[in-house]
Amino acid sequence: MSQMDKKSAAKARIATLTEQINYHNHLYYQEDRTEITDFEFDQLLEELIALETEYSEFLNEDSPSQRVGGTITKDFQTVEHRYRMLSLGNTYSEEELKSFDERVAKGLGHRDYTYFCELKFDGVAISLVYDNGKLAKAVTRGDGYKGDNVTENIKTIRNIPLTVKGENIPESFEVRGEIFLPRKEFDRLNEEIEERNKEIRIENEKHNRNRNELTPLANPRNAASGTVKMQDSSIVAKRRLNCYFYQLLGEELQVTEHDEAIHLLEKWGFNVSPTYQKCKDVNEVFRYIELWREKRFELPLETDGVVIKVNSYDQREELGFTAKIPRWAIAYKYQAESAETELLSITYQVGRTGAITPVAQLKPVSLAGTTVKRASLHNANEILRLDLHEGDFVFVEKGGEIIPKITGVSLERRRPNTNPISYITECPECGTELIRNEGEAKHYCPNVQTCPPQALGRIEHFTHKRAMDIDTMGTERIRALIEQHFIVSPADIYELPDKREQLLGLEVNNEQYTKSSEGYLFVSLKKALYALTKSISLLQMDQFLAEHEGLEQTELLEKFESYVRKNKKNIAYNVPVIWRLKDSLQNSSFDHIEDFLPVPVVLAVIFKKSPEDFRSICRKENTVHDIMLKYEGEIEPAHLDQINRIKGNTFQEGVVSNMFKGIEESKKQPFEKVLFALGIRNIGENTAQLLARNFKNIENLKSASAEELLEINGVGETLVTSLQAYFNDEENNRTIERLRAHGLQFEIQDKEQKLESRSLEGMKILASGKLNHFKRDEIIDVVQSHGGTYVKSVSKSLDFIIEGEDMGPSKKEKAEKLGVKLISEEEFLQMIS
Repeated sequence: MSQMDKKSAAKARIATLTEQINYHNHLYYQEDRTEITDFEFDQLLEELIALETEYSEFLNEDSPSQRVGGTITKDFQTVEHRYRMLSLGNTYSEEELKSFDERVAKGLGHRDYTYFCELKFDGVAISLVYDNGKLAKAVTRGDGYKGDNVTENIKTIRNIPLTVKGENIPESFEVRGEIFLPRKEFDRLNEEIEERNKEIRIENEKHNRNRNELTPLANPRNAASGTVKMQDSSIVAKRRLNCYFYQLLGEELQVTEHDEAIHLLEKWGFNVSPTYQKCKDVNEVFRYIELWREKRFELPLETDGVVIKVNSYDQREELGFTAKIPRWAIAYKYQAESAETELLSITYQVGRTGAITPVAQLKPVSLAGTTVKRASLHNANEILRLDLHEGDFVFVEKGGEIIPKITGVSLERRRPNTNPISYITECPECGTELIRNEGEAKHYCPNVQTCPPQALGRIEHFTHKRAMDIDTMGTERIRALIEQHFIVSPADIYELPDKREQLLGLEVNNEQYTKSSEGYLFVSLKKALYALTKSISLLQMDQFLAEHEGLEQTELLEKFESYVRKNKKNIAYNVPVIWRLKDSLQNSSFDHIEDFLPVPVVLAVIFKKSPEDFRSICRKENTVHDIMLKYEGEIEPAHLDQINRIKGNTFQEGVVSNMFKGIEESKKQPFEKVLFALGIRNIGENTAQLLARNFKNIENLKSASAEELLEINGVGETLVTSLQAYFNDEENNRTIERLRAHGLQFEIQDKEQKLESRSLEGMKILASGKLNHFKRDEIIDVVQSHGGTYVKSVSKSLDFIIEGEDMGPSKKEKAEKLGVKLISEEEFLQMIS
């Protein structure tokens, strides 16, 4: 076959493959069915990619191969919406919907109008802008005014047109829709995660290690939202996101009503849900609502209501907007499914800011297809509003059919002489007395310095790549070191090498633990049963618990005993252990938390003692490892084996050595990095560089007067106040001295003071777009070597921007709005030559 014939055959085959792949994509995304297996589809796609690679002249920009992803996006650029993405008012009753209809009639002065109804899908709102028929950008809702540019990720969604073809296509237009993860894809991904976790468990048991398992996806909406913002678009492509479109915007649209615009979207190849309907009046709207009340559960995604819009664009303009919402549209929310169950206890979670969130622990109940065991109570006001008592029977709903919430109490079933729930007065993590600021609903732990969740954020900032760059200390390791009292202050990091022996065997992850309202440690039921019994693997334990999902704890333990007997799992040892466990639980006074057991009870079974023997050492501790360090009794080898089975991932020799190496390397970080790492409020990277360059060392900065600080271009009153507050705190000064003693840099080295020139002194500069003479990191060094400060975002404080090739249009537009000067790369070279 000649070269020309080969090309002709390749072109024909590419056309055939494209048609076949598009056909199967249409079946899958638009009709929710398939005719071939995933493997067969992948084979078609791989053949197409191979041919397009060899014969690149036949590669079209809208080829299915362009949806496999591969682009890595570290930061998503913020983009301003051309048209604001609005929110809608909500209604939950026919009366409220009739009132909305009356307001529309009154606003128009007549009833000559129609409505357009469509289901309210539970996904992620997206705005797509097309220029000259091509997808130019895809932007998330954000705050309605600005959102994140996620174009590369959105291009991987197979039913979103990359190009639009047809007659009278406007030069520029915008389409809005809802991205969602179909329920079956959500289930498939979680099944894959479970399969991978099974492999991890087998490997852990085989090699006696504690590698962390993967976390299942919580719900389809959160999964879709997280996928849209993933950095690797090739992973996004594998998630099989879908999208329904519901709005067309533009200046040159030849349509006057919403249903015409929807038909136009369908004609142009956009995926519109076929559930919409034009309704002549509000009575027909009610019939639409009833039609879909139950039928909506047959759809491939979650829905929680109906959106009702006035159909005519002219009438919409006449009705206008309130400060927040349009007067011509409203969302009708279906009543969420409700269930009644027993309140077992309340636990309290401490956030990184010290905010306390109460969580209701519930007797398992089936709700909207899932088993609910806990629900958020938000704050103390909510507990008072509900008038919650110990052991109450409560009504639970899924807000938006996803997040469980308690909506009321069954007073008829309230037991006599029960006490109202009393909100805790001490932090469950550190024991500090809680505070509640006037006018605020949340309680807070004021122990900013040593409360573990609050210390975590501070230490994470210190070790960050842009600060001390200790990349061998990830979040989980830092959390473990804080919770187990190895780290309180950043200076403690540099004393860790002296504690090597204590660190070995320390637990890294705490996923198997939770705390009761009184601060007692609880361990997951799975880990507890695995530690207490013999001849039952973690994998088998997982399978047993999955098969009995939804059973309350007492019944579950009965089933577990039957499982041991039926499967002959070391009956002589395991059955008496289960008896001791049930007896200890029955006679203990600890809170009841589904899926967790009190650690004092578990230890009592292991050591054949009373739970009271372990009560005091299990309060305020964060891991079993911590507790065992305090335990003064005898620990036999068999006990130690059981204790190790409870533990999560632990610090091993290699991990500890790498961590120490990273800590030692960090001592080489220059003064400005150390200054930024200290976490002084309002001091970012650029400000740290500015202060370091002007004051040379920490002593000069500490003793600088307000007047001296304000003389520096870029320093204002707020920053002066932050610096003075920081250096007036004796604890901060002690931390600095300890860090200095460990060899950290608190002054600019001589080599750092040498400048090539002072031609850019006092100037703030940014480079945008592709530069011909400098790489990205080089331009930063060049600006600083000539006395300037390199800034990483557009603001009015910039002296100028070096405009490279293909500078982002949004950055350029913002610079022009703020009046920031743009100069060419050649002009910049002249300035520093």
